[in-house]
Amino acid sequence: MGTRTSARNTGIGQEQNGTFTDEERDAMKERAREVKAAARRGSGTQADPEGEVLAKIAEMPEADRVLAERIHALVRAAAPDLTPRLWYGMPAYANKGKVVCFFQSAQKFKSRYATLGFSDQARLDDGAMWPTAFALRELTTADEERISALIRTAVG
Repeated sequence: MGTRTSARNTGIGQEQNGTFTDEERDAMKERAREVKAAARRGSGTQADPEGEVLAKIAEMPEADRVLAERIHALVRAAAPDLTPRLWYGMPAYANKGKVVCFFQSAQKFKSRYATLGFSDQARLDDGAMWPTAFALRELTTADEERISALIRTAVG
């Protein structure tokens, strides 16, 4: 029988050996802070979820911030009943507490593009297969119209 070698010694990256990247761990820590903050709010502390989302957007690098501000405006216009909130440290929009869509900055996971994603709560079903996330590098008027339509469809 051959000798076993740990993943640490083989040079296999974190993504390949089943552990989390630093960015993923940071996102999970942010989510834990969000859950704790929500629990405190449940005990009478006032919250400003939209203010928290806007503050998080303001912290983003310029390219991501411009996209996130535009996505925020599009979501608020297309589905004013969705509640802005933070989700894993990113802007998200929820219906009755359940996240429907979210924005993920490129910088957050060192990606070359930002992402507009939809959760399983979104009503975007189209046959047996449909997209649930879209890469964003810039937004044209046509892109904004498509995003608005997707958001309206997602909330039903």
